[in-house]
Amino acid sequence: MSEGRRIVVIGGSAAGPKAAARARRVDQHARVTIIQREPDLSMASCGYPYYVGGFFEDRNKLLCTPTGVVRDPVFFMNTKGIEARTKTEAVSIDRDRRVVRCRDLESGEEDEVPYDKLVIATGASPVMPPVPGTDLEGITTLQSMRDADLLRRIRDERKIKNAVVVGGGLIGVETCEALELAGIHITVVEMLPQILMFLDWELAKLLENHMKAKGAHVITENPVSAFLGEEGKLTGVKLANGTELPCELAVVAAGVRPNVGLAGDAGLDVGSAAGGIVVNGEMQTSDPDIYAAGDCVEIPNLLTGRSVHAPYGDLANLQGRVVGTNAAGDEHDTFPGTIQTGVCKVFDYAAGATGLSERSAREEGFDVETVVHAEPDKPGFMGAKLIVMKMVAEKGSGRLLGVQCIGPGDVSKRIAIGAMALHGKLTVDDLTVADLPYAPPFSPAVDNIIACAQTLQNKMAGRLRGIPAREVKGRVDAGEDLFILDVRGADEYEQMRLGIGEVLVPLGALRKRLDELPQDRAKEIICYCKISLRGYEAARLLEAHGWTDVKVMEGGIMAWPFAREK
Repeated sequence: MSEGRRIVVIGGSAAGPKAAARARRVDQHARVTIIQREPDLSMASCGYPYYVGGFFEDRNKLLCTPTGVVRDPVFFMNTKGIEARTKTEAVSIDRDRRVVRCRDLESGEEDEVPYDKLVIATGASPVMPPVPGTDLEGITTLQSMRDADLLRRIRDERKIKNAVVVGGGLIGVETCEALELAGIHITVVEMLPQILMFLDWELAKLLENHMKAKGAHVITENPVSAFLGEEGKLTGVKLANGTELPCELAVVAAGVRPNVGLAGDAGLDVGSAAGGIVVNGEMQTSDPDIYAAGDCVEIPNLLTGRSVHAPYGDLANLQGRVVGTNAAGDEHDTFPGTIQTGVCKVFDYAAGATGLSERSAREEGFDVETVVHAEPDKPGFMGAKLIVMKMVAEKGSGRLLGVQCIGPGDVSKRIAIGAMALHGKLTVDDLTVADLPYAPPFSPAVDNIIACAQTLQNKMAGRLRGIPAREVKGRVDAGEDLFILDVRGADEYEQMRLGIGEVLVPLGALRKRLDELPQDRAKEIICYCKISLRGYEAARLLEAHGWTDVKVMEGGIMAWPFAREK
């Protein structure tokens, strides 16, 4: 094989191996080398919580191809003709001489690897709270295979009884499930007002309620102030309000920070806002012969135009493919940016979001309309499971800005549809007539995301005056004189009620019992049912009979994030 261009990739987790493999496929004559500090390659790091949780036994499944072959240096050389140097640290980059100085972590020997094109895929490092005691034995993260091996061993030994997870983001809630399933009592500590900040509060609260029902304890707005220990070992976690939580294990999942030291030392541009390596659409750094991809870069948010740090495994692979194409040839593939789509599993629920939440959209200056919609994910006779969805759109234009979803139903499918709608810059009106696949095993005849869009369309057109559950609860707590109408059946009411002073008049009897409602037609009435479909029908009926201030509590009882009276 004749010698082609020399492509060196620093980093062997996701973006790096993808870039190397793509470069090889584009140019069979290129000399491709991966420099990897860790002993493993192509780690499926998003699978760590599920390995820890015992969803599968063989750790090599995190390192395998779909056919079961471990992606080790021998695999990369024999299958792809790529030299993969593991346990090797890239110490520095000399841009003038176009060499990477490397150190063998076992022997300590150093050498130089020349390049024509260089790819930096150095990933990100976990953020540790700036508090005393972080060096105690018993504190870990879930950022590496070593961390996963440690936590899996702890799970299998079943000696530890109490653990604290610091951080309520994606990794935090997934780790909570993994350890709770091992019989460890878990407390999740989140410094912010809610878990999973990509959700708005009301959906995050529903998910928190589910976690608590599964045995986990969740504390918000009370950050860790110190890790406590004796004889160098962790014994507890102290919170800002003085509470001390006894524990033998603490898993820190408080976010990650881009690893930009190598790039910064080489004089490459690093962003001041998101803190990642600055790249253009072709994933080139400020040096056109050096590319960067994965968790070490910052990229544009396609909805706001702002640079963001988006450490997602799927994005790392997409970026790696673009980098491999461009580094290996004369093509100019581009990666446009992100709408920040994510999904996670939390016990029996899934939680996902794409685009902007209501909170983030308002912070960005958008004038928005929102709706919360609850509905089963398929017909009842096919084993339906609940989905609670929130949709955010721009007023006036009706342009979709974001979709959030939680519940035991098929959340991922609806988030995927929402993501493609965002990429296509669709409006709410577009979604109301979307041609999606239907069969009873998979969805209702009108899919959840279409029904949610139709509900939002009604709201934007003035046919539906929705009111969020959080506002209803706040007004009840404030002692406002509200007439709250529950239009479910009597049997449903006996099984569960909200206990907020509601009056039961089943929808089927409402036309005959209008005299039981306030006769002041200007009196505010708030209607709801299980998911508020009947609540909407009741509201339309009351409006037709002269009531002028009728609202529907969005999502009904199933989207009520507060305590209920059973």
